[in-house]
Amino acid sequence: MIQNPKRYTITAALPYTNGPIHIGHLAGVYVPSDIYSRYLRLQGRDVLFVCGSDEHGVAISMKAKKEGITPQQVIDKYDGIIRKSFSDFGISFDNYSRTSAKIHHDTASEFFKKLYEQGDFIEEVTEQLYDAKADQFLADRFVMGTCPKCGNEEAYGDQCEKCGSTLNATDLINPKSTITGETPIMKATKHWFLPLDRYEDFLKEWILVGHKNDWKPNVYGQVKSWIDGGLEPRAVTRDLDWGIDVPVEGAEGKKLYVWFDAPIGYISATKEWALREGKDWEPYWKDQDTKLVHFIGKDNIVFHCVIFPAMLKAEGSYILPDNVPANEFLNLEGNKLSTSKNWAVWLHEYLEEFPNQQDVLRYALTSNAPETKDNDFTWKDFQARNNNELVAIFGNFINRVVVLTNKYYDGIVPTPNELSEVDEQTLAELKAYPSVISSSIERYRFREALGEMMNVARLGNKYLADEEPWKMIKDNPERVKTQMYVALQIAAALSSICEPFLPFTSVKLSRMLHININNWNLEFEDWNLLPAGHQIGQAELLFSKIEDEEIQKQIDKLEATKTANKAENKVAEPQKELIQFEDFAKMDIRTGTILEAEKMPKANKLLILKVDTGIDVRTIVSGIAESFKPEDIVGKRVTVLVNLAPRNLRGVESQGMILMTTNAEGKLVFVNPDTDGVGNGETIN
Repeated sequence: MIQNPKRYTITAALPYTNGPIHIGHLAGVYVPSDIYSRYLRLQGRDVLFVCGSDEHGVAISMKAKKEGITPQQVIDKYDGIIRKSFSDFGISFDNYSRTSAKIHHDTASEFFKKLYEQGDFIEEVTEQLYDAKADQFLADRFVMGTCPKCGNEEAYGDQCEKCGSTLNATDLINPKSTITGETPIMKATKHWFLPLDRYEDFLKEWILVGHKNDWKPNVYGQVKSWIDGGLEPRAVTRDLDWGIDVPVEGAEGKKLYVWFDAPIGYISATKEWALREGKDWEPYWKDQDTKLVHFIGKDNIVFHCVIFPAMLKAEGSYILPDNVPANEFLNLEGNKLSTSKNWAVWLHEYLEEFPNQQDVLRYALTSNAPETKDNDFTWKDFQARNNNELVAIFGNFINRVVVLTNKYYDGIVPTPNELSEVDEQTLAELKAYPSVISSSIERYRFREALGEMMNVARLGNKYLADEEPWKMIKDNPERVKTQMYVALQIAAALSSICEPFLPFTSVKLSRMLHININNWNLEFEDWNLLPAGHQIGQAELLFSKIEDEEIQKQIDKLEATKTANKAENKVAEPQKELIQFEDFAKMDIRTGTILEAEKMPKANKLLILKVDTGIDVRTIVSGIAESFKPEDIVGKRVTVLVNLAPRNLRGVESQGMILMTTNAEGKLVFVNPDTDGVGNGETIN
């Protein structure tokens, strides 16, 4: 670990521009990195926080094919949506770039050429999967098959999303092209490989020995597993039509593999920022007094802890990351978040339905952050954290302080009298919180840090509840001046301490108190964060209660998504064995109408129906009682197999069968004639 660095370079994983940003991205990468960056800026540190759109690779090509547009149109569309989402949620990047930018193409090409000229690559002709029908080699995400490690039949050619294993497309069992559905063939092609095995000793020493005690166990464990399993050369080029050209002779039609070019995007984003700001970019990547921290999700650990460091080591002039505090995954209502299945809470949609409540989502995601294990986001928990914590604790304390100050002193901070033992103790506890929260943030325990920040609001609430100034104002107004002064110091401290976690709330609170502390190292010595005589503003609600109806709407929306997915993915039952026309002709199927319906006594599933078949009125017993109420189906037009042999069911003879099917939700549906003019008794043939 670097002690007292001169500067910090903080990177957040580059989001793919094949879709909008959802809460999993926010919880896993962008809120933690933003908390860390904001905190360091409040400390007065030299901070560079960069990110950018990852606009190359197969995911973009797949999206373009699906939407019938060009890759350029895809990246322009989603880059705009993503940028707005980050801005709307206060993610405070110093620069947000794009890997389609010329400065990135140039930087990645120069990086590749230096390694190429140093002889760091292996050039090999290998057999790769090829779709003869589409006449193209199949990059990883254009192949699906059975994972050789867990048996998941929907594994991609680069990764199994079920067990998390990193794969090569040629590892898949029964591979299929996602373009045509064809089984690919093997075909020879030339590529360049980074020999990761050459860097095993370096990685063992640097990570397994050097970072054994300061890297998160989930990160360390995954890296150790990779290294212990033995590293192998990994291709840095691909046969693709979208991406950065491989800048050497003999590489026509080949592109840099996206995992090679994407992390270089952090460097090109830094160069772009430096050009704009008139700064030198190199100290942020090449000075040993710089602390480099990568914020990523667990699916990117191998790239940031094994492959990218090997690239940097091979290049020779770059620093290595001091830490890679990767988070695990966030699930949604018990199921894995999925862009393709629309199982997500999209940020741009969230703000349409919960306007001006960015901090509520930031708070809920941080307090439930998947820091060491996968966690689950539920709308009920989101509501509870808002109503029971932000509203009832934080908002309640601030509201009481500001309302009482305006009521008793016209909004002017009173001059305190002598502090009591309780006052001294409360202020001493307040004074300790910045360093306590700092300790948690410095160790990347943002959930813990948020809890300590809320404890400051709890401290204020407890102080007011114990002191009860509203009861003392008549009998001892001088004591109340001191009480309100102490409470106001806590409120002022919160305006600064909450800023990394709740930036919009910090702005509202600072505006309400007419202050702008903007400093983590609070001047507590004279207890004048809000000095006597200072004029504060009127109270306004920092948070508002979220009602059950709003939450139910979100739950219903997800249920609709689940139903739509079932319908889209429903597989028809296989065809039964062939019959002859004569077999079908034996069945007498007629249209009819249900005249009466009642429940079979002592039977949960059966209804006794009287049905007009056009040839008679007969009794039919049907197992549909769990799906329909008797009164709801009287008058219903139905299709009836009338020449089914009678069958005795619980003492009632059933003389036929009502034809039914099930919809995508698994609910029974009548197969009925709904065309006007079709009378009872018409035969179906």
